[in-house]
Amino acid sequence: MKLFNKHRSSFLLLLIGLGLGMLISGQGQVSAVPKEDYESLEAFTNILAIVRKNYVDEVQTKDLINGAINGMLNGMDPHSAYLTPELYKELQMDTQGRFGGLGIEITVRNGILTVVSPIEDTPAFRAGIKSGDQILKIEGEFTKDMSLMQAVKKMRGPKGTKLNLSVKREGVTDLLDFSIVRDTIRVQSVRSRLLEEGYVYVRLAQFQERSDRDLQRALEKLASEKAGIRGLVLDLRNNPGGLLTQAVRVADLFLESGMIVYTEGRLENQKQKYFARKEGSWTEFPIVVLVNGGSASASEIVAGALQDHKRAVILGTKTFGKGSVQTILPLDDNSALRLTTARYYTPKGRSIQATGIVPDIVMESVPLQESKAEEKKRLGVREENLPGHLQNQKEQKEKEKPAQPEREEGGENDAQLRRALELLKGWDVFKQLVQKKAG
Repeated sequence: MKLFNKHRSSFLLLLIGLGLGMLISGQGQVSAVPKEDYESLEAFTNILAIVRKNYVDEVQTKDLINGAINGMLNGMDPHSAYLTPELYKELQMDTQGRFGGLGIEITVRNGILTVVSPIEDTPAFRAGIKSGDQILKIEGEFTKDMSLMQAVKKMRGPKGTKLNLSVKREGVTDLLDFSIVRDTIRVQSVRSRLLEEGYVYVRLAQFQERSDRDLQRALEKLASEKAGIRGLVLDLRNNPGGLLTQAVRVADLFLESGMIVYTEGRLENQKQKYFARKEGSWTEFPIVVLVNGGSASASEIVAGALQDHKRAVILGTKTFGKGSVQTILPLDDNSALRLTTARYYTPKGRSIQATGIVPDIVMESVPLQESKAEEKKRLGVREENLPGHLQNQKEQKEKEKPAQPEREEGGENDAQLRRALELLKGWDVFKQLVQKKAG
């Protein structure tokens, strides 16, 4: 296992994810307010006093200020937010892969709570919640204009308690009602198995604190089999992201040298570069990486790095397109700000913000029993669909078809996995022919 210590700063934790932040910093200080801003601040305090005095019900100053903070952050982009002490604690538990709830990654699209992807082997996954589902009600309460943090708080809860959701699904006329029993969510980030002799499959569901070590152990176990590893399918479909440090270390496992990712922000400490090292790299076999519209942030870093270095073939549909960095800034009362502070770029300088990673081989995942007409009805949710999303500074003019959410990853009806295995076997045959001719 390789330890990545390059470009360490005062930040305690670096993370990427749809529902997570990116950098956790111990710096809670703010700079002095410029004189020209005093007039605006005075207007705010006047409005605050008027509301407290005249509103129909008595309101607390703390609640008004919290609402103003949330409104300010929500108006900037979909990923900046104010984290109460409770939500900040839950965020820290998320990165450890254990928390109480349903097991879904959600975002807000046009004011509607929308599922990015269910987490494998969780209550939501088993109940049939799917990528692209719109959550219109939680316990009978309409979710229109509900903030992401409010929704997370409502859906989290003790193990064994029940939660009722009403969901609108594309192509289905009536609302779908789900009654889901909460559980302690323990996300197993790495799963692996043998596809055929010499050809292996590794599913990476989320980038957690131990993902690189779990992946290293999985590769060592698979390599100990009789035929070793002649080809690898790395499945990042519906992987919503997680820790940036883990994305770097996972990519580093398959690269001997070169840049993995870099970030650009307004401040010097937001400009970071991360490089691969040769020690411990797995470079003896070809790789096919599977992605889709639910592959986001950290997943896109890995896919983009392996694609730019021509280390892997990327197969599937266009990824989510979250290329922004969020810094978690702890405050004195144990709350925190999650603030977008930078964009990240692939080794070749590509910003995937609102554009995503376009696979080398674009292929929809259509289960054998599903018709093409039914496939077209299903819509994906991507960064570019979110209101207020950051614009890509090199926005592509050509509009591509929205990615479709896939399902049954790794199962018998997984057309993308079958195609990936065919590619690996074809490459092996080609390599043997070249070696035979050279001999």
